Amino acid sequence: MYGIIVVAAVIGSLFLVYTWDPEVVKPVVYEGPEIKLPEPRYVSGTSVESAILTRRSEREYLGEALSLEDVSQLLWAAQGITGRFEFRRTAPSAGGTYPLEVYVVVGKVEGLGEGIYHYNPEEHSITQVRVGDFREKLQETGLDQKWIGDAAIDIVFTAVYERTTDRYGNRGIRYVHLEAGHAAQNVYLQAVSLNLGTVVVGAFDDGGVVEILNATQYETPLYIMPVGKLD
Repeated sequence: MYGIIVVAAVIGSLFLVYTWDPEVVKPVVYEGPEIKLPEPRYVSGTSVESAILTRRSEREYLGEALSLEDVSQLLWAAQGITGRFEFRRTAPSAGGTYPLEVYVVVGKVEGLGEGIYHYNPEEHSITQVRVGDFREKLQETGLDQKWIGDAAIDIVFTAVYERTTDRYGNRGIRYVHLEAGHAAQNVYLQAVSLNLGTVVVGAFDDGGVVEILNATQYETPLYIMPVGKLD
């Protein structure tokens, strides 16, 4: 009986190997213009303790433009590389599977045109996916929550679940959601140190967000994080 179980397990694992789509685990790559971001800073005048103490969900913004340095810092906090040779990132990932993809919907950023950009952690760069201001359309998909449209930018997290579930099975779904939470909190704390406000939005039409982002068929949107300047 034990031998039958072992054989069945081996056959099952071979079936998974030969039916698994390798495209799923590859980083998402776009062909648009690539923009190298300013190097992130690793020291600030805001302590971790202070950032935790003062972190709030902010929904009212001044309407002023962010700097490219702000965008660079926020994206690095979300999924940036912290070990050049280990490819470790700012947020922990189950088994180093890194299922998250990060986009930024730009409305008002100094020196950066309106559009949708995809973050490339390894190069600390962004690649333009679409041209134009899509904040209003994103707001419509987000049950018309006005802070999505009012923000200078919207950071959007998507997940390729299969990168993690291929290793951990259905339990990997939970791991992906945990990782998204880690990354979002990083953005919150980084925003505090930049005197910016943000809030996590989880209520939106998934299909509408995917269409706006021009995301791949493997991606599921998890979070929208509007970001804007505060008083």
